[in-house]
Amino acid sequence: MSKLVTKDNKLINASYSLGIPEQRVIFLAIVEARAQKQMIDARGVLQIHASSYQEQFKVEKHTSYDALKSAVTGLFESSFEYSDIHEQTGKLAHHVVRWVQKISYIDTAGMIELQFTDAVIPLITRLSEQYTEYDLKQVSELQSEYAIRLYELMMQWKTVGKTNKIALDDLRSKLGVEPEQYKKMCNFKARVLDLAISQINDFTDVTATYEQHKTGRAVTGFTFTFKQKKAPEQLATATNKNRDNATPDLFHSMTDDQISTFSKKLAALPELGSNAPMGASAEQFAAIIADDLKDPDKQKKYSKHLAKLGFKAAKSKVK
Repeated sequence: MSKLVTKDNKLINASYSLGIPEQRVIFLAIVEARAQKQMIDARGVLQIHASSYQEQFKVEKHTSYDALKSAVTGLFESSFEYSDIHEQTGKLAHHVVRWVQKISYIDTAGMIELQFTDAVIPLITRLSEQYTEYDLKQVSELQSEYAIRLYELMMQWKTVGKTNKIALDDLRSKLGVEPEQYKKMCNFKARVLDLAISQINDFTDVTATYEQHKTGRAVTGFTFTFKQKKAPEQLATATNKNRDNATPDLFHSMTDDQISTFSKKLAALPELGSNAPMGASAEQFAAIIADDLKDPDKQKKYSKHLAKLGFKAAKSKVK
């Protein structure tokens, strides 16, 4: 059963910066709020369980508990900004809105209780004609907060497959890039846009690219183009007909030398940088990847990257 995330476009276009745990809790709360609209309209309390977080985002049990704990403080201190036309004056109004009016973590129960602020409730339940909707599973595997926000921004243009030109400053604000972060364009593209596009292409239902726009020599904006991927059954048929034997889409037993070599190469890829634990060195991140490459389930997520780096599975010898 699909779990739909539905947001008024005012919220989609809002400027805010939330970490991965906070965004994921918001997603689960929106799904729960839509399912219990009557209770939310009565200012009811939503419960988000660690088990739901664990199941939806495919993380370990202890990770889900830690995520809920960290999200409590993060969400209470966070706000978002958006603009619209003031009904009485007809002038442009700028709003600053808190996400929650109350949020609690219930120790040992692995559960959050939260109440959205009055200003948030209509943006997720009483929707106008201008809203954006997508399946929660499409963003469940995204590890970059920038990838999540960019995917949401693109989904506003789902029917045409291409966004309008988004001014650089506006894009930075909508993605939640702080003013002091990635001021150089090369860093912004590598750490924000390229990383986001890579994750969107790997883990969601669309394939995306971007085009930069310049005024003189300065980059002043971006346009994003995307198209729907083939349905799983179509992909399976195409894979069987046009299989590239160099692409390791199934588990392959790797030698110790291969694991050592490719774990270091994978750790150095910019698009995988956000997966590294905070504070981990390149060597520590490579060691984590090395362990993943030995695991049949975890190795799969590196398939495309391994192929790009030139890994070729050894062919079985027929006796």
